Amino acid sequence: MNNFEQIAERFGESGFVQSLSPPLQMSIFLGSLVLLPAALSCLTCFTRITIVLSFVRRGLSTQEIPPNTVLIGLALFLTVFIMEPTLTRLNNEAVLPYMNKEITNVEAFRRGVEIHKSFMLRQTRKHDLALFLHMSKSGPIATPEETPISVLIPAFIISELKTAFFMGFCVYVPFLLVDIVVATVLMSMGMMMMPPVIVSTPFKVLLFVLADGWHLVALSLNQSFG
Repeated sequence: MNNFEQIAERFGESGFVQSLSPPLQMSIFLGSLVLLPAALSCLTCFTRITIVLSFVRRGLSTQEIPPNTVLIGLALFLTVFIMEPTLTRLNNEAVLPYMNKEITNVEAFRRGVEIHKSFMLRQTRKHDLALFLHMSKSGPIATPEETPISVLIPAFIISELKTAFFMGFCVYVPFLLVDIVVATVLMSMGMMMMPPVIVSTPFKVLLFVLADGWHLVALSLNQSFG
């Protein structure tokens, strides 16, 4: 059992949270909401999606089109869509039994951690997992499921970053080829003073639209978590 689970179990057994006054419990709950943005970006597929969408916009050379609010909104709803199986398991196996008083808060927490660990383990490279196991000096483990959550989270994050940058590279290459072709044509015509991006941007947008780029990007992102 890792340190996080030990702390949760001690609080649950001692009744520490339950012994607090309702206003103080509400204050602790509201304070814990501060960690939600970090959990969303580091414990879900949100990181990979936002990076890939940012590469798409940078490849199109359209500056702030689509706007940040649109990209973040799209990334958020794609995250909910991709995480739906995991969220459903969390609701059915941890949240609902706890709300129905069938299990304790410690058991609900433990089930939730195990369910989410199974998602992160599927997306984490063994090489990254071994790196943080070595740096943590936590000793060998028999199965990946025994990985402490404090080791799994950073390994999951750097795995997501590598996958996102690899997908971003694949997205960026076709746009780079358009830039090279346009720059070559402009030089051959003696128009060396004209910035190639002014001419290449409409062609890249047209290529992206004709190829149904948003469809392909959403499909690739979904399949990358299969």
